[in-house]
Amino acid sequence: MPAFLIADDHPLFRAALSQAATSAAPGSTVHEAEDLDGALAHLHADPEIDLVLLDLHMPGNHGLAGLAALRAEFPQVAVAVCSGNDDVRVVQRALAHGAAGFIPKRVGMADIRQAIAAMLDCRVWLPDDLRTALSQAAPNPDDNALAARLSRLTPQQFRVLVLLAEGLLNKQIADRLDVQERTVKAHVTAIFEKLGVRNRTQASLLLRELAIAEPGALAP
Repeated sequence: MPAFLIADDHPLFRAALSQAATSAAPGSTVHEAEDLDGALAHLHADPEIDLVLLDLHMPGNHGLAGLAALRAEFPQVAVAVCSGNDDVRVVQRALAHGAAGFIPKRVGMADIRQAIAAMLDCRVWLPDDLRTALSQAAPNPDDNALAARLSRLTPQQFRVLVLLAEGLLNKQIADRLDVQERTVKAHVTAIFEKLGVRNRTQASLLLRELAIAEPGALAP
């Protein structure tokens, strides 16, 4: 039976997704997390999780950075994005960074069940209106290039990059990851080389390109 992880900080929406998941796959196991750290902990604890339903704006998940982190660390797990921000540019970016589908929070239970069934069948799912809009949108090579650069990082290197972007020094990163400082220095050197950047500021800015505006905070 499939196993799901619902990562969202809104209890009512988690409940709705859980109901849709068990309806789409009777007998399935459903885990829940309300922040990115909790989601990562569940994935480490249960390697049998098949599909993550990930809210873009829950605590710890800065736009597409959480999606990129999950894809880097657990490439075998499908990750679907759930968001109230369904601007076509956001959808386009999510797919470029490896999302298995995009579920707008405006859709009904029938669509959510259909989405889950499709993604369990290894098909990318979008609602019809977004699929049409996406087919008419100009591709953005910058997203694909950024996704390709980030995909070169190992899971540990991605963790180091996230902590670099938070402004931590090498010693602080070593303490946080429980490794030696020289190991962090080696990772930082590799990160710069793989991302094609020269310093910590450039690496941090690259990660911050994954930021997504909160719903309701979109530019007019």
